[in-house]
Amino acid sequence: MSRYSPPEQLNLADYYLADRLREGLGERIALRLPEENLTYREVEALACRFAHALRERGVRREERVLVALPDGAEFVGALFGVLKLGAVVVMLNPDLSREEAAGQIAYVRPTLAVVSPAGFALYSALIEEKGEAPGLENGLLVAGDGEHPAAWQRLAPEDADFPAVATHRDDAAIWLFSGGTTGRPKAVVQPHRSFANTTELYAKNTLGYRADDVTLSVPKLYFGYATGSNLFFPFSVGASCVLFPEPPTPELLFRQIARYRPTVMINVPTLLQRMVDFPGAAGQDLSSLRCITSAGEALPPSLYQRFFELFGVELLDGLGTAEMWHIFLTNRPGEVHPGTLGRAVEGFEISARDEEGKILPAGEVGRLWVKGDSRAHYYWQNHEKTVEAFRGEYFVGGDLIRIDVAGVVTYCGRADDVFKVAGRWLVPAEVEDCLLQHPEVAECAVIGAAGADGLIKPYAFVLAKQGAAAPAGLDESLKAFALEKLAAYKHPRRVLVLDTFPRTHLGKVDRGALRARLKEALV
Repeated sequence: MSRYSPPEQLNLADYYLADRLREGLGERIALRLPEENLTYREVEALACRFAHALRERGVRREERVLVALPDGAEFVGALFGVLKLGAVVVMLNPDLSREEAAGQIAYVRPTLAVVSPAGFALYSALIEEKGEAPGLENGLLVAGDGEHPAAWQRLAPEDADFPAVATHRDDAAIWLFSGGTTGRPKAVVQPHRSFANTTELYAKNTLGYRADDVTLSVPKLYFGYATGSNLFFPFSVGASCVLFPEPPTPELLFRQIARYRPTVMINVPTLLQRMVDFPGAAGQDLSSLRCITSAGEALPPSLYQRFFELFGVELLDGLGTAEMWHIFLTNRPGEVHPGTLGRAVEGFEISARDEEGKILPAGEVGRLWVKGDSRAHYYWQNHEKTVEAFRGEYFVGGDLIRIDVAGVVTYCGRADDVFKVAGRWLVPAEVEDCLLQHPEVAECAVIGAAGADGLIKPYAFVLAKQGAAAPAGLDESLKAFALEKLAAYKHPRRVLVLDTFPRTHLGKVDRGALRARLKEALV
């Protein structure tokens, strides 16, 4: 198993940014923004100014700093500024509700928060309400201009230099939040080495990121999938990334592709589906893209086929977790197995095991065990879950997989999503893929629940195609559709048509909320 050996002294601000200047790449475009482009030299100067501003506000090494910003130059400058100080980055969705933001502050206890002018009122109110808010003793640093000019903008030119603190490769660098579909997200403490390790093994060796790449992402930078694929990975080779603050829509994405001609796109199944369904999609030119990655949710094989037939671009479905930082299972360029997660990234070891931890024979479904040098230290304030999930060199999550004799991995759902019907296992993804083949369905989720007879049966939630009202009788039509294509025990006993799906903090379908809604519907 190939491994990457990071130097003992490692700071991500050097590894991803300052080292590009030392390599003579300072004048290359790093960020492609709506109104301007920034070079690596300009991004480095911005990060240095943020580091100075943070230090002046009292932030010290190893303290946590909240970054709650939309995608843009300020997010990138703040992130690398925090890392330069040897402090720890905690990224939050800038659009969290007041209640969600208050809960995360109480949980994380950051020293300071870097927020946008739009977020200033919300975070200021939280500080005032609590008096001395837990952890926000140094208050807020506003990254913007206008009524609340940012501290970094007022600094003198000589402040555009700030050598990174000599952090250890095992020092905490970034806290990520687990992306489960139920329950409160857990903070995952990741060291500097994890990010460099996956960059070397996945980004460079597996996907082949190169200096002439231009990346474009659907997920925003606060999501670890995008932090890597649309910032860290391109920065590691002197490439450039496209950033925009607006929520992604198919129309906006097609405009960005036409304008920037990206070579790598970072995507999720929900938006891939919407791109396929977009009116006039067949006339869009995606020829600049050499690949599109997909993660966050299972990619149905039917969606892969529709997308490839329409646009001619490979979709590289993969799996990663916050606990292993990023993708460690993936399809590869020129080696795609639709409906699977491909093979383990070189440097990671994958196995399917039973509940006693015994490795299962090829073809049998078991819990995913993964070993590699991108493993997190622990869950913050959750000893029990840490002991359960971090076993020696391995991370053991809730994902179920099946590995064939060639090492190709098929995702079989979450352990708490798979259920038995009439004594036989049912994998929701199989039923979901079937329903997605219906011309009226844009998105679906299948949940197991006990009916009036106390027996577990499958139930489906669906969204109709974008912009279309759900046709009358769609629920019964879908039940019949599934009965034609699947074994009888797999068909949904009831189909609930929704206007929108509840989402987690990372935009995934919130299956916990759907279970609660189903419970109410079955009463």
